Amino acid sequence: MPPRRGILSSRLDPTGGPAPGHGRRAALGNMQTESAVIATTPQPGHYDIDPDRSRVTFATRHLFGLGRVKGGFAIRGGTVDVADPIAASAIYAEIETASFRTKNRQRDQSVLSPRFLDPAGHPVMTFRSDRIEEHGQVLTGTLTVRGTSRPVTLTITRCEVSRGSFTARATARIDRTDFGITAARGLAARYLDLTVEIQCTRS
Repeated sequence: MPPRRGILSSRLDPTGGPAPGHGRRAALGNMQTESAVIATTPQPGHYDIDPDRSRVTFATRHLFGLGRVKGGFAIRGGTVDVADPIAASAIYAEIETASFRTKNRQRDQSVLSPRFLDPAGHPVMTFRSDRIEEHGQVLTGTLTVRGTSRPVTLTITRCEVSRGSFTARATARIDRTDFGITAARGLAARYLDLTVEIQCTRS
């Protein structure tokens, strides 16, 4: 079977953050992106996400927007079921809440407290896809954090296929207050720009 094209295009993805007055979906749907890479669509089948080669990183600001903070989470695992057509595909991933790190011990301890992420009460964050657009560039789904589920939209900016596996990168902007994490308004940033990188192996 010849490789299928179309999961990504070579055009530059739109950029920007949520504009004042837009609703929740606008806040979740606007993303910082990069020029997409043309690639073939992964062959249909069931794939496992490799936690050792996958991660979630983020960038945000603190101190009323004056300081830039970068950090990350570990992906515990998940699955990708690639279908034909691609719009029928399904993705499920689990993120280890306690893996939050920014290389600042005091900040990490604060964010991992019950006021923010509360890993003792909510050890796992989950993402489950709802829909993939026909050309495979936009992925919509449900993100659950601290027991609160909200819609989120990711833009796929890279997908590279190898024999029996593929790697993908996607970006999204998340509003933490949508998940009930409202402590330290102003001092801690409201929005996080996420980059998700996964490597998947066919099983």
